[in-house]
Amino acid sequence: MPAEAWLTVGIVVVMVVLLSSTRIAADLLLAAALTLLIVCGAVSPVDGLAGFGNPGLITVAALFIVARGLIDTGAVYVVSARLLGQPQSVAAAQLRLMLPVTAVSAFLNNTPIVAMLVPVVEDWSRRCRLSVSKLMIPLSYAAIFGGTCTLIGTSTNLIVHGMVLTRTDLGAMGFFELALVGVPVAIVGTAFVIGASRWLLPERRPPLRQPDAAREYALEMLVQSDSPLIGQSVEGAGLRNLPGVFLAEIERASTVMPAVAPSEILQGGDRLLFVGAVESVAELLRLRGLVPAPEQLFKLDAPRQERRLVEVVMAESSPIAGKTIRDGRFRSRYDAVVIAVARNGERLRGKLGDITLRSGDTLLLETRPAFIAQQRYSRDFLLVSEVASTVVPRHERAGIAALILITMVAAATTELLSMLEAALLAAGAMIATGCTSAAAARSSINWSLLIVIGAALGIGAALDASGASGSIAGYWFGLTGDNPWLALLMVYALTSLLTEIITNNAAAVLVFPFAEALAASLGVSFWPFVVAIMLAASASFATPIGYQTNLMVYGPGGYRFYDYLRIGLPLNILLGLTVVAMTPFFWPFALPA
Repeated sequence: MPAEAWLTVGIVVVMVVLLSSTRIAADLLLAAALTLLIVCGAVSPVDGLAGFGNPGLITVAALFIVARGLIDTGAVYVVSARLLGQPQSVAAAQLRLMLPVTAVSAFLNNTPIVAMLVPVVEDWSRRCRLSVSKLMIPLSYAAIFGGTCTLIGTSTNLIVHGMVLTRTDLGAMGFFELALVGVPVAIVGTAFVIGASRWLLPERRPPLRQPDAAREYALEMLVQSDSPLIGQSVEGAGLRNLPGVFLAEIERASTVMPAVAPSEILQGGDRLLFVGAVESVAELLRLRGLVPAPEQLFKLDAPRQERRLVEVVMAESSPIAGKTIRDGRFRSRYDAVVIAVARNGERLRGKLGDITLRSGDTLLLETRPAFIAQQRYSRDFLLVSEVASTVVPRHERAGIAALILITMVAAATTELLSMLEAALLAAGAMIATGCTSAAAARSSINWSLLIVIGAALGIGAALDASGASGSIAGYWFGLTGDNPWLALLMVYALTSLLTEIITNNAAAVLVFPFAEALAASLGVSFWPFVVAIMLAASASFATPIGYQTNLMVYGPGGYRFYDYLRIGLPLNILLGLTVVAMTPFFWPFALPA
């Protein structure tokens, strides 16, 4: 190999070692490696930075915005609540979880899907009294399985497909073409996880958190006149066995029902009194058809979706200490509405507006985000803090968000638009229709992931330009002989190995030029190798660091590194053999005439 090739390989090897053995962020390491390769002349600045304009990378960014629109409208929460239900066993829970997640992840980038569902599954496991460690790895794996079924299922598929379009003359892959192998992979993988998890997944339950009695709120929620909960029983509406909060009573037409039966049918105008911790109370805001009952809430200027929940502790010097909430004109004074009060574990009775505030009372407010900056150092409050993750979903736009997603998939599937064009239009539509805001759209994009993808593409270009990929492919050809099946197996194995120790996108981009040169040396079609790279880079199960969704469930599931290896390694081998055995039947090795 020429000197530039040895230099390139050396930089890449050091990068891989640092990625697998240190905690340095992947985006920093890949950006640093690309910088060195450009400075050393292994690749030109134009070619090295061209990856940041790759259509697949831009498509990934647009899909983050599409997913944010579905989150902000609550569309995902409505679907998840209906599909998850109340399973009676771990296997039933895993099946209820994995099937819809696999289906949704086939059409949305799986990283935001898992980020969105982690808190949902945590609450669901507590409600169903199941070990969360039996559900978090299946959640991540199901998202990975779904990503193998369509062209937009994972960012890896989009990146590899973008390289096929820009570096080869193979043409475009159909939207569902990958499903020929991806669906069997998903079926085999799901069956393995459900069947083997009894022995291979740990049984770990997080320690029960004792409620802080001083901050246990009593919150009144109103069933709206057009609520979808009307006509449903308390249990059927999902209001029984809520994690960390319970329904204490229902007030209906001046009649109070203190002992609420699970079969009680909800009616419009019902006032439901919930008691629980602040995090659990905040989750009630996500329920469609329920709104906090205080009448003053509807007089706030800011739209509900722009408001936040804030906790404040009353100071003795506050001008409204010793006054009722109504007499103190709390809303007019602070442009905020008190929706609940906590006082040393005491259950406060009566109308909220008639409660006399005391020093040390903890108030739960609904207000504008600017309230925190304005009152943080005020003498009226001892403490001001925002309650995390309390954005109110825009339920009225959930149907619009779902329609945008369906239209995007239909346009890409029928090839009316390219995937990039469909994703960009869908992202713009999410903002234009108010399904999400411009600020939320910007914050939803995982910029670190985009840097990793762009830098990895640049490193792949350096391997190709320096001659390293051709030289290594030639050496590899000597190991595989003229057997394309063995060559395909080695490409899959190398991609899978690199995915486990670095990142899926980086692994796919690094192996792509080697596999391309190997296919050319064998005189066979490159398509089977493209599919193998896509699936091997997506099928990362044996380590938490190989795939971002694995890392996202690592903490919430209470896992150890060995837990992934124990269930993931046999799953990697099983799916690898499945892919290598099936791929050449749908994408033959023979070159077209």
